[in-house]
Amino acid sequence: MAIVRTLSPGPDGHRRLGLASPATRESVGEITVSTPDEVTAAIARARAAQPAWAALPAAQRAAIIAGALDVLLAHKDEICATVQGESGKPLVEALAIEIVPSCDFINYWAGRAAKDLADERIGLHGYLKPLKKLYMHYQPLGVVGVITPWNGPFVLSINPTVQALLAGNAVVLKPSEVTPHSGGWAAKVLWEAGVPRDVLQLVQGDGESGAALVNGDIDMISFTGSVGTGKKIAAACASRLIPCSLELGGKDAMIVCADADLERAANGAVYLSMFNSGQVCVGVERIYVVDSVADEFIKLVKDKAATVTYGQGNDVGPLFWERQLEVVSRHVEDARAKGAAILVGGEADTDKGLFYRPTVVVGLTHDMDLMSEETFGPVVAIMRVKDEDEAVRLANDSKYGLSGSVFTRDQEKVMRIGKQLKTGSVVHNDASVIYGVAEAPFGGRKDSGLGQVNGRNAIRGYTHALPILIDRWGRKNENIWYPYADKTVKTLESTIKVLFGNHLVRRFMR
Repeated sequence: MAIVRTLSPGPDGHRRLGLASPATRESVGEITVSTPDEVTAAIARARAAQPAWAALPAAQRAAIIAGALDVLLAHKDEICATVQGESGKPLVEALAIEIVPSCDFINYWAGRAAKDLADERIGLHGYLKPLKKLYMHYQPLGVVGVITPWNGPFVLSINPTVQALLAGNAVVLKPSEVTPHSGGWAAKVLWEAGVPRDVLQLVQGDGESGAALVNGDIDMISFTGSVGTGKKIAAACASRLIPCSLELGGKDAMIVCADADLERAANGAVYLSMFNSGQVCVGVERIYVVDSVADEFIKLVKDKAATVTYGQGNDVGPLFWERQLEVVSRHVEDARAKGAAILVGGEADTDKGLFYRPTVVVGLTHDMDLMSEETFGPVVAIMRVKDEDEAVRLANDSKYGLSGSVFTRDQEKVMRIGKQLKTGSVVHNDASVIYGVAEAPFGGRKDSGLGQVNGRNAIRGYTHALPILIDRWGRKNENIWYPYADKTVKTLESTIKVLFGNHLVRRFMR
C-alpha cells in the first residue's frame, strides 16, 4: 500500500503524513493526523447523535444504507483510482476485492436488517411455559469504533461499518494510515447516501489516533489488523469489559489430496497465494500435497507461476511498504538457507516500486519461517506429506487458525477432513472467497482472532440481546414468594418429583 513518510507539521501544529504509490513511488497525497483530543471529540459527537439514529425504525435505517449502493456505483471509478493509487493493485483486483463484495454486503445487510433486528418471541420450555412469555430485543450498543487495515481498505471498512450502523449504533471509523483515502471512501459513500455525519465520524491517523479511539468512550471495537495490535486492543477492551471483534493474521493451509483435480489445484495454488500480491489474511500461505501426486502438482505450479507477470498494471502488484518487503525477503532467504529450493522467483525488484517476484518454494519444513510465520507476499510454499492424515496434523501445527482449504474430488472427504482442522472456516477447491459469503460466520481461532463477522447473527453482533420476560397472568403473588411455610416446601418437592422424577415427563419438558 502507500509508502508513508512523515512531513513537517502543518501551520496548526498537526502532524502530517505523506503518501507515495508503492508501484511508482510518486506522491498520492497526504493526511493530517487526528489528535487524541480530536478523536475524543469525534466520539462525543457520535454519542450525542446515536440516540436519534437508533430511534429510527430499522427499515428506515436500512433504506438509507441501501441507497449507498447507488452512490458506490456512481463513484466506482473514483474509488478504484484511489485504491490503485494507494495500493498499486491491478484494476481487476480493485474491482474484484473492493467493489464487488462491497456492493453485495450493502445490498445483503440492508435487506436483512429489519428482520434480524425485529423483536423476537422465544418459545419457553417446561414449567415456565404456561407462566411466562419471553421476547428478545436487539438493543444497539452505542458507539462502535471501527479500525480497518490496508490490504482491503474499502471493503473492510464498508462491511463492519454498515453492519454497526444498521444495528442502530453510531460509528467512528479510522482507516489505516497507509490507505487513508481508500478507507475514507466508505464514510463518503455512506454520508452521501444520507447517514448523518455525526452518526458516522471519520478520523485519520496512525497508532496514536487508533489508541485514542480504543481507549475512548466507545462501547465496542471492531478491528482488522495485526496480531500484536489485536492483543493490545483485546486487553484494553477487557479492562473496560466492552466487547471487541478481532480479525487478525493468518497462515492458511491448503491440502491437496491424491484425488484432487491437479489442474484446478495448481491454478488455485498460484492465484490464491499471489492475488493482491499475497497480502490477504485468508490467502493460501502454505500447501501440503500428498506425495503420490506431488511431482505432477509441483510441475504444474512451477509452469503456471512462471507465466505470472508483475509490475504496475500486471498480474501481481507491489507490496505495501518497505517493512513488508523485508519480511517476505527474510522468509524466503531463511527457507533457502535451511535447504529449500526456489523454483521460480525468489527475489525483490525495487527499481520502480516495492515489488517481489512471483515465487515458488519447495522442500520446506516446519522449522522454516515460510511455513510458520505470516509472510503476506506472492509466494507459493509447498511441502510434501505422506498422506492426508499428515497434512491435517501439519495444517493444525500453527499458532494461526483463520481458514483453510481442501482440494479433492470427494465432497464427503472435504467434510471429514474439514471437521478435523482447527481453523475458522474450511473451503473446498477454493480459498479466500469465504469472506465474501455473507451467510458464513467469519473469524479466526488461536492467534487469528476473536469473534466473528458475517453470518446469521452478524448485525446482532453489534447489539445487546436483551431478554424481556413477560408475566402471563398478573397474579398477586407467586408460590415461592414470602412467607415461607411447610406448604411451600411440599409444593417444591412435589414439583420436582412430578416434573423430573419421570423420564417420559422429562422428555416432554425439554
